[in-house]
Amino acid sequence: MAPTPINQIKKNLSGNLSINHLNKLPSKWEKIGNVLIISLPSDLLKFKTEIGETYSKILECKTVLNDIGGISGILRKPKREIVYGSSDTITVHKENGVLFKLDPMKVMFSSGNIDERIRMANISNKNETVVDLFAGIGYFSLPMAVYCKPKKIFSCELNPTSYKFLCENIVLNNVSDIIEPIKGDCRVTAPKNIADRVLLGYIFDTKDYLPTAFECLKDNTGIIHYHNKFPDKKVPNIALKDVEAVSKKYSCKYKLLEYRLVKSYAPGISHYVFDFGIDKK
Repeated sequence: MAPTPINQIKKNLSGNLSINHLNKLPSKWEKIGNVLIISLPSDLLKFKTEIGETYSKILECKTVLNDIGGISGILRKPKREIVYGSSDTITVHKENGVLFKLDPMKVMFSSGNIDERIRMANISNKNETVVDLFAGIGYFSLPMAVYCKPKKIFSCELNPTSYKFLCENIVLNNVSDIIEPIKGDCRVTAPKNIADRVLLGYIFDTKDYLPTAFECLKDNTGIIHYHNKFPDKKVPNIALKDVEAVSKKYSCKYKLLEYRLVKSYAPGISHYVFDFGIDKK
């Protein structure tokens, strides 16, 4: 039986690292195109170059990044450092037949959201107009455009680097006739009273953007996909309260159609997505 990648990595580094250090090597990683992201504990940082080189060779990547700060802020910027390989960290990641061009040093891409991206590739239809309030590089807009081919997707993005890659990815996937990229704060730039479906793919202060989502819906009617991170023990009630408060403000009624666990975020806290049907009272 062939050795697993992590066992091969440990074997190749056994001459440089102690058993204690070998046991601390990351057994999980994120491979985005030909760029690899690992998270090294502090006591392995002095070996980061040889560790990066070994991961690069075993996992066939041009560059290895160390995640030193996760994703932060409304611009969703990662904090990473190159530990081995090319300083050109732009890559093209192919997933479910969709091409995502990005720079993992500058913008985020979560492999843990793959099931939700696949779901978005099957949820819309050619009769819909969609507004994506946090499009990023096209995480949800692209699979929806490629496979569902709705009439129009308005994809809003504040981060100028992400917006640049969004525009490139629209061309790369031949969906320029479907996706219209919009640069800036979605609360200001998003088209109002137009959407059959609104995507809120953000997990920090997402509830603050629910009023914008309601305003984007055509005649206060449609579907909102509400992402956020919640304490597991408070799901689903906490999300219901968020939407109920905004529904009252806009004199709408709401119905929870479905909710899903996207991925774990921290102990006792997870990223969820709630699908709400919104209608006039």
